[in-house]
Amino acid sequence: MSDKTTSENSDSVDTFTLTVENKMGIHARPAAMIVRVANRFSGDVWVEKDEEKVNGKSIMGLMLLAAGPGSVLTFHTKGADSAEIQKDMSELFAKKFEES
Repeated sequence: MSDKTTSENSDSVDTFTLTVENKMGIHARPAAMIVRVANRFSGDVWVEKDEEKVNGKSIMGLMLLAAGPGSVLTFHTKGADSAEIQKDMSELFAKKFEES
C-alpha cells in the first residue's frame, strides 16, 4: 500500500493504492464489501484502475473495473474522514475479503 495526501483540510483529495490479493478478484461479494465500507463515511470515494475511475459507493461501478488478482486500485477520497476510509479499506484488502 502506498499513500499520498494532497493537503490536510477536508477539501483535499487523499490518494492511496491497494492491491487485490484474493483468488477471484473484485466480483460481486468483494465489491459489496468495499461499498459497505465506503458508505459508512460521508466523503467521496472514487476507485481507479487503468485510468478508469468509478464511484467507490457503486457495486456495479466496481465490478466494471474487472479487477482481477494482482490488480492495483487507486482510491481517491475527499472529506474529513479520509484517513479512516484508508484504514478500513486497507484492513478489508489485507483480510482478502474474508475469502479462503
